[in-house]
Amino acid sequence: MQMSDSREIKASPEVVWAALLNPEVLKECIPGCTEVTGSPEEGFEASVTQKVGPVKATFKGAVSLSDITEGRKVTISGEGKGGPAGFAKGGATVTLDPIPEGTRLSYDVEANVGGKLAQLGSRIIDGFAKKMADEFFSRFQQTVEGPAEGEDDESVAETAEGGEGEKKKGWLKRLIS
Repeated sequence: MQMSDSREIKASPEVVWAALLNPEVLKECIPGCTEVTGSPEEGFEASVTQKVGPVKATFKGAVSLSDITEGRKVTISGEGKGGPAGFAKGGATVTLDPIPEGTRLSYDVEANVGGKLAQLGSRIIDGFAKKMADEFFSRFQQTVEGPAEGEDDESVAETAEGGEGEKKKGWLKRLIS
């Protein structure tokens, strides 16, 4: 299964790059993720619980980064084993391009599954993989940009120091700026 898409994120390429390499951001953005440990240099280990059709499994796997062009491009490769449910492996090439509004994040994803998961059929698997990718990049965009103007979610945003009239920032922007 292969898919490509892009998103325009209202943040500088440096902020988006830092978020891509941050295990806490990844944990927050990966649907069903309960744990991410490691570093960009050594690779990450993750634990993700998902339900695909009638099959629910917890996948434990490793994620590595390669073909790194600092601040511009990275290839993310991962493989997870879900016990009797089977395995999933794949990768994504993520490219960051500066645009006037912030950063255009483009991605090309390739994924494969085996075991019981593969028996569900390509239509279910392809739909699930597209949903997971869309959800990850939507969460990633929201995490990097912070809440939309007018949102009052106190757990996500707080008033910036220095006055009530200032624009709210997401927790990632507060961390990096």
